[in-house]
Amino acid sequence: MPLRLNPTFRERLAGADRALIGLWACTGSPLVTEIAAGSGLDWLLIDGEHSANTLDTLQVQLQVAAAYPITPLVRVPWNDPVIIKQVLDLGAQNLIVPMVSSAAEAEAAVRAMHYPPQGVRGVGSALARSARWNRVERYLVEAAQHVSLTVQIETGAGVAAAAEIAAVDGVDAVFVGPSDLSASMGLLGQQTHSDVVAAVERVFAAVTAAGKPVGVNAFDPAAAEAYITAGASFVAVGADVALLARASEALAARFLPAQDAGPTASY
Repeated sequence: MPLRLNPTFRERLAGADRALIGLWACTGSPLVTEIAAGSGLDWLLIDGEHSANTLDTLQVQLQVAAAYPITPLVRVPWNDPVIIKQVLDLGAQNLIVPMVSSAAEAEAAVRAMHYPPQGVRGVGSALARSARWNRVERYLVEAAQHVSLTVQIETGAGVAAAAEIAAVDGVDAVFVGPSDLSASMGLLGQQTHSDVVAAVERVFAAVTAAGKPVGVNAFDPAAAEAYITAGASFVAVGADVALLARASEALAARFLPAQDAGPTASY
């Protein structure tokens, strides 16, 4: 029986009339990811860079998220063709590749996403969940239609090259990471510093001019709202681990004596 795959993040962005709102899934727990997937948000970033996720846990989380009307993205740990091949074969349709700072790096990510002659992705559709073990008709020849690539700009060099990065054929969207960007600017931990915000907005302008969607990570609600006003097509507004940390701290602050609830660092 032939099977159909879900629409990609590229298609979801193209059909949106507002900024798409997303959440990070970092715990590696399929149960937590399933709870997040049923939240009603637009997209879910399953993180393979700053988490304990493995290929096994990524696959299970993709499977549980598939039951809900949310678009899952997987962030790979690095711009590596072997890792990208493996994550695509798990059935991830939408990838985020971090630390892309040049057009050449974006082009390398595009090549890793696609089969020859467009790219270098290894062919294993009969063995992999990506093609549902060859139950998706014409998967090999139509695979490009079933995947989307978002590259992440997180450095000053990436900001300077944003127009060239966005212009690369096969880059479907650009996602800005203010945490690493602030660090690269000598402003470690100051994601909402005016210079960092100005750099993010320069990326917005360059990517929008290239005709591509642009998004940003912004856990601060005021920052998220400001970026939406500035033209963000998609925004990540929180993470499962951060929600649990802040909510548990709030319970401690409310119910424990003040001397027992010492100061904690918040993201």
